[in-house]
Amino acid sequence: MNRLAAATSPYLLQHADNPVDWWEWSEEAFNEARRRGVPVFLSIGYSACHWCHVMAHESFEAPEVAAYLNEYFVSIKVDREERPDIDSIYMEATVAMTGHGGWPMSVFLDQDQRPFYTGTYFPPTPRHGMPSFTQLLRAITGAWTERRADVEATGQRIVDALASRDLPASGSRLPALEEMAIPVNALAASFDATWGGFGSAPKFPPSMVLEFLLRYASLDTGESGRSALAMAERTMEGMARGGMYDQLGGGFARYSVDGQWVVPHFEKMLYDNALLLRVYLHWWRLTGSEFALRIVRETAEFLIRDLRTPEGGFASALDADSEGVEGKFYAWTPEQLIEVLGDVDGRWAAEAFSVTEAGTFEHGLSVLQLLTDPADRERLARVRAALWSARETRIHPGRDDKVVAAWNGLAIAALAEAGALCGEPAWMDAAAGAADLLISVHMGLTDRLSRTSRDGIAGANLGVLDDYGDVAEGFLALYWATADDEWLTFAGILLDVAVGHFSDADGGFYDTADDAPALIRRPREASDNAEPSGWFAVANALVTYAAIVESAEHRTRAEQALGVVAAYGSHAPRAAGWGLSALLAVLDGPAEVTVDAQSADLVHVARMTSAPGAVLRYSRDARDSGAMVCRHSVCQLPTMDPDRLATLLRNRTPRG
Repeated sequence: MNRLAAATSPYLLQHADNPVDWWEWSEEAFNEARRRGVPVFLSIGYSACHWCHVMAHESFEAPEVAAYLNEYFVSIKVDREERPDIDSIYMEATVAMTGHGGWPMSVFLDQDQRPFYTGTYFPPTPRHGMPSFTQLLRAITGAWTERRADVEATGQRIVDALASRDLPASGSRLPALEEMAIPVNALAASFDATWGGFGSAPKFPPSMVLEFLLRYASLDTGESGRSALAMAERTMEGMARGGMYDQLGGGFARYSVDGQWVVPHFEKMLYDNALLLRVYLHWWRLTGSEFALRIVRETAEFLIRDLRTPEGGFASALDADSEGVEGKFYAWTPEQLIEVLGDVDGRWAAEAFSVTEAGTFEHGLSVLQLLTDPADRERLARVRAALWSARETRIHPGRDDKVVAAWNGLAIAALAEAGALCGEPAWMDAAAGAADLLISVHMGLTDRLSRTSRDGIAGANLGVLDDYGDVAEGFLALYWATADDEWLTFAGILLDVAVGHFSDADGGFYDTADDAPALIRRPREASDNAEPSGWFAVANALVTYAAIVESAEHRTRAEQALGVVAAYGSHAPRAAGWGLSALLAVLDGPAEVTVDAQSADLVHVARMTSAPGAVLRYSRDARDSGAMVCRHSVCQLPTMDPDRLATLLRNRTPRG
């Protein structure tokens, strides 16, 4: 039976024609398992996942494998991007049981959703010490048939262990600015001074940590601040010069498989590019780096050109594969360069982009890098344009065109800020268009968000915490960029829902609302992953909103949520970059600039400040012309002088 044909997820639709009798996650699926007396096979992945495609071709499209699954299991397929709550619960179980995680995730459940065996990719034949998928299925069937009570007891022990897992304790006191050197020093201990980034391969873009380091560098002019800036700059230059950055079309791949940023895992995610666009923008704003500004412009254009949907939102991702081959769209040989550019320019391009005869990737292919800027910039521009045009004739990677609320919120924030600072109204229009889609489709006539939409139709899955935090962040950035009070109003609505329906008893948040369908536990996670955690996303937006509307209630709620950050500072700062960024805004005030919306010079100076989390309030009353800066409830005298405003924003008296 083809139960996935009506799904809104492109990932589920990819499996709609499998011979496996897939179900979407539902109580009906578990009822069916109870009726038949069989366990549940849960497969979790996403459309841009290379190994998800591999396992699908090898196993889920194989009639004999499907027949076995259909007879002995109820099989459920979940798109992790639509249901991050389900994904987080079973990923936590998978990591706890196996020591590692990833996708595709393969989890075996009893009829009450309890996991008793977990793993990721399983091959069609035994390989590298791994059983074949068919061998595993037969072993699971045997255990279920012969030792069902033991299997269910194992599932309950796992559920109990997950429920007892504690978050870091929240502190009753927020640290002083001087104490924020602790996470900077902890980051320095794992920093790769040669290539940038933290730890060893694979290397993911540390977007939220980079934001924290830039904010810290703007506050601390001493050795610690210089160290923070050096780590951020080395990492951002390494990523953008390496193969992880698309040297022809702009935009970043999901991660680098090596420690030198040479070979990416080629899928491009909306959230990575939104976060990185914003952090490169802030690098340029802090230092004036022309290199950073180039990356901003190219990444913004990539988002609008390649990920914008006809309805005005932004698609989730581009696949790693094209024509079934990972990276085929992006990689080159020297001969291919010569074929496009001619012998002289082709050889020059091979040297400029580190394309070798041996190849830097696979099968003699190289991923383009631009380790140094050639002296002849015009030639570089001409060569890049020619190669891009030639690449456009290749078969493009597939696109997951569902719109995820949280990731669109991040894209809205990045494009709104970048459009305002770079003088690009088209970017701001794109941000506003995506925001309009979220309001009209994802919210409709309610104050609640749908997690996803596709083709302008909202999906059935409820918004989770990061949807509320990230979309509120996007709306606040639109207010900052446009002075339109409507965006501030919508941000407040979403934050009130987050506080009212997601709060826990300890000053933090759950990932799901209090009226969401029950799972084996209600997920709650403060730490960031590849994107900001919902906890820190909401806290960040609360800090901004509280400062704009002067709400002590929202400020208090933000500080309660940020009490957990200090526990990460010394031992796991890479898991709390967004929380550390929000905490710096609190310690710096944040700076509140009340400015005449009609005074373009003053507005520009206010927007160009690198003061962490600085907010703008717009006045349209002629009696309030000029600008006034406040911090910690202490206000300076108003000024009409842009230079004086810049000085006031630089001169800080941080709390603590």
